Amino acid sequence: KALEAAPNRGRKRGPQPFNDARISPMKTYSAKASEIEKKWIVIDAEGVVVGRLASFVANRLRGKHKPTYTPHMDCGDHVIIVNAGKVQFTGKKYDDKRYYRHTSHPGGIKETSPKRILEGRFPERVVELAVKRMIPRGPLGRQQMTHLHIYGGAEHPHEAQQPVKVDFAAQNRKNVRSA
Repeated sequence: KALEAAPNRGRKRGPQPFNDARISPMKTYSAKASEIEKKWIVIDAEGVVVGRLASFVANRLRGKHKPTYTPHMDCGDHVIIVNAGKVQFTGKKYDDKRYYRHTSHPGGIKETSPKRILEGRFPERVVELAVKRMIPRGPLGRQQMTHLHIYGGAEHPHEAQQPVKVDFAAQNRKNVRSA
């Protein structure tokens, strides 16, 4: 009689396998190229901190803000950045940060600072470098970087795409550097 009272004696306890025929388990969603919908957004970078802007833009370019994100597909949006020459750095990075490149010749390492780039001919390269280094390397990353459009001034030639303005500076008080 003691064995009849304890029917689980000798069996392992733990989670039971899923075997309910009425409910099907969830499937992982994988977007197809025909299902991907790309939007255009424009961001004003005047007075915005570079790293925070680059992180936000990299996530938009990859499509990680969408519930239909698929890692192996280009499901991100097109991003237009205006006033890229007026971005800010926190701390002493404006003067002390260094960008290195190599000429492929012996002893050919070159360095520059954000100050020299922002005061130079192509100030938008600071934002481009920051975003590029937050995108995965490879063919998909290069394709996603083609959807980034950066302009040093306030004008851009993409009005026909009807971009939506995103007020990045107002999303968090840390996004803007106070003098």
